[in-house]
Amino acid sequence: MTKPTEKVQVAVVGASGYAGAELLRLLLGHPRVAITAVTSEKSAGSSVASVFPHLASVCPLSFEALAPEAIAQRADLVFLALPHTKSLAPVSVCLAAGKHVVDLSADYRLKDPGQYETWYHTPHPYHALLKEAVYGLPELHKDAIRTARLVASPGCYPTAAILQLAPLAAQGLVQPDSIVIDAKSGVSGAGRSPALAYHFPEAHESIEAYKVGQHRHIPEIEQELNALAGRHAGKGPHAKAAQDAAKILVAFTPHLVPMNRGILSTAYCRLKKPLGREELLALYKDFYKEARFVRLQDGEASANPSHVRGSNFCDLALFTDTRAGWVVTVSAIDNLVKGAAGQAIQAMNLMLGFPEEMGLLAPGAYP
Repeated sequence: MTKPTEKVQVAVVGASGYAGAELLRLLLGHPRVAITAVTSEKSAGSSVASVFPHLASVCPLSFEALAPEAIAQRADLVFLALPHTKSLAPVSVCLAAGKHVVDLSADYRLKDPGQYETWYHTPHPYHALLKEAVYGLPELHKDAIRTARLVASPGCYPTAAILQLAPLAAQGLVQPDSIVIDAKSGVSGAGRSPALAYHFPEAHESIEAYKVGQHRHIPEIEQELNALAGRHAGKGPHAKAAQDAAKILVAFTPHLVPMNRGILSTAYCRLKKPLGREELLALYKDFYKEARFVRLQDGEASANPSHVRGSNFCDLALFTDTRAGWVVTVSAIDNLVKGAAGQAIQAMNLMLGFPEEMGLLAPGAYP
């Protein structure tokens, strides 16, 4: 625990991507943080301002090559915003040096190493750390994050999807084979490395589904929803069989849409018993009564990513299609803030004993 006047020294590894840029932007405005090191393999030796002109005059640092042992000596907490499979060893080094770590990659999100190997096509060499890591969705795991050394920050699509479905899963209300998630993401969700699909003429005035039923975020969504449903099922002699029989599987289809940032996730599910919209709203309000960054929409208003752009908020809307028998939830987040950098800082605040919302209460930029 630091004194109220002290600043925590923080390093950002892999800081030249979109999530890294958002980490820098938000951390520069955090009253209790001093950024002491930023790394980038591609931009080592270049100033932050030359890579990100919007940070000129506010961030005097230069990028350096990643040397985990040296970086750990200059920071109390290390954020890693590296590509998937590249955080495995650096996380271990930083933890061995006694540092807090928030990893924004997928390398420590999945509790089952077999699942990690299946979806990321490489064995996981740190099973003990994988077991120790806390999934960094504060709305579900706030107490565990407070005492964690290692937080695995969630993916952007799972953040939107889990938050919109968690209250239903936690009460065991969802028919487990009925969840369909249709999600749209801005182009920044694909990262900063150029590829043909994200070239302006390819993405502009276009929309395309991709990795249908194969997206790597599927196991995260199922892991967290099944954990919630499992806790509701209890621990009796028949609980395991009941949980296995009611295992949640989701049909997930992501889409690329021509906007810079934002996610709109629409989830459809059937319930085990009918509930009216007012009952659902009451359930969600109770579940999220202490969730500072979840905003439930009133009336017929839906969630819209333009209303959360640049902010750490998640907007949720609930609807019932009584004719067809579906509950429809709509979730909107900024994929780079609540879906990445902002959520990682939210976890940092909890880990270090700061107010959870510190440095994160700025509203979205509109229009």
